[in-house]
Amino acid sequence: MNNTIARYQHFIDGRFADPDSGKWFDSYNPYKGEVWAHIAEGNAADVDRAVRAAHDAFSHGPWAALTASQRGALLRKLGALVEREADRLAEVEVRDNGKLLAEMAGQLKYVPQWFYYYGGLADKIEGAVIPIDKKGYFNFTRHEPLGVVAAITPWNSPLMLTAWKIAPALAAGCTVVLKPSEFTSASTLEFVKLFEEAGFPPGVVNVVTGFGKDVGAALVEHPLVRKVTFTGSDATGRRVNEQAARHFKRVSLELGGKSPNIVFDDANLEDAVNGAISGIFAATGQTCIAGSRLLLHERIHDEFLDKLLQVAKTARMGDPMNLDTQVGPVTTRPQYEKVLNYIDIARNEGATLMLGGQPAQRPECGNGWFVEPTIFADVNNRMRIAQEEVFGPVLAVIKFKDEDDAVAIANDSNFGLGAGVWTRDIGQAFRMSERIQSGTVWVNTYRAVSYMSPFGGYKHSGLGRENGIDAIREYVQTKSVWINTGAATANPFVMR
Repeated sequence: MNNTIARYQHFIDGRFADPDSGKWFDSYNPYKGEVWAHIAEGNAADVDRAVRAAHDAFSHGPWAALTASQRGALLRKLGALVEREADRLAEVEVRDNGKLLAEMAGQLKYVPQWFYYYGGLADKIEGAVIPIDKKGYFNFTRHEPLGVVAAITPWNSPLMLTAWKIAPALAAGCTVVLKPSEFTSASTLEFVKLFEEAGFPPGVVNVVTGFGKDVGAALVEHPLVRKVTFTGSDATGRRVNEQAARHFKRVSLELGGKSPNIVFDDANLEDAVNGAISGIFAATGQTCIAGSRLLLHERIHDEFLDKLLQVAKTARMGDPMNLDTQVGPVTTRPQYEKVLNYIDIARNEGATLMLGGQPAQRPECGNGWFVEPTIFADVNNRMRIAQEEVFGPVLAVIKFKDEDDAVAIANDSNFGLGAGVWTRDIGQAFRMSERIQSGTVWVNTYRAVSYMSPFGGYKHSGLGRENGIDAIREYVQTKSVWINTGAATANPFVMR
């Protein structure tokens, strides 16, 4: 690709449009540390145009006239187009967020499954006939779409998490205004070019780019938005929830995590080491489900830590476009500085630095925002490094005595998104899956997700569920219909 700086506009009512403000902001390539694109800087006027376009499409456009089966067919066509464009979209994501091409290409080849799955589910959102206790009445329920959905997505896996939100929303019959992260907007704007080719009417999906204070807040506040779905930090999620609650909007939040990855003394240590490495250093630790707390049984602690260090030291860092690179840069400059600050905090709290702990100085890392894979031992669960989400390649190793101790440490957190358990004892596996307070528990694996399985958090990790049948219920409301089939009209002042 040449050095020409790309320019991306908003996408509103089926057309690309310049920002109302006339302003643009820079998007950086994290590997090179250079500007590679200019993105439209949105404001409340842009949001209003997009929301009104979505509302019109929902209320009386051709989208509103489609049957559920016809909506499903459009989603399946979209899935086929994403499959066709997967390699190109993956390259845009890598250029924008610095994650490995191997990971982004894998994600983009998997993303079509969300559109196929929800395309098939669109005409299977069934109501029920209630065997009502009152003679002379027929009662049934129907599930109706909420309306305009504001979908606010993060910078770590932009298109996969976009699919998690819009596929069930569109299957339900809603329309969408997307607000991607200001750090990684380009792939979303490339993606929406496919909607016209797939046959979606104008206004069904819109994109307004910009900053949270200007675009995100205006979306959440807009009176025609009926539902807000947000993925990001718990601090921002709290503000979104409070703001939406003032207007009685539906909300689903997928927020942070401080996930425990628990290794018992009977575990297959080689598998568990690979799982621990994958859990924290894959995606450079920039995932909400990162296994950032590694809990090791005291009997295998030293042996496991030695094996872990041996593998972690072999990590190949460098250009994320190279398929043999294993650890890429941190996506944003502010996040890079945040990760380094947490490393200093851990040192000051008394954790023992076993590996890394500094910016990468390797020649292959160039001018990018790289942090060496970092491992701290002798961590106490009350330390900030064990309680707060770092969102980077930093692992906190904590020793435990027995099952009860592991559960106590695992649950001693404001978060509850994911957890890993490594054991050969099937009874222990089931007990831990019941006792750990998190939305997902992986046993002898880590970071597995599917369009078919619900995903979401306990406690500060969020509200609602994405993926699976559960997700489509987040975008519908239930109506109860009563039909008098012959009951006599009684005293009007007495409720029947």
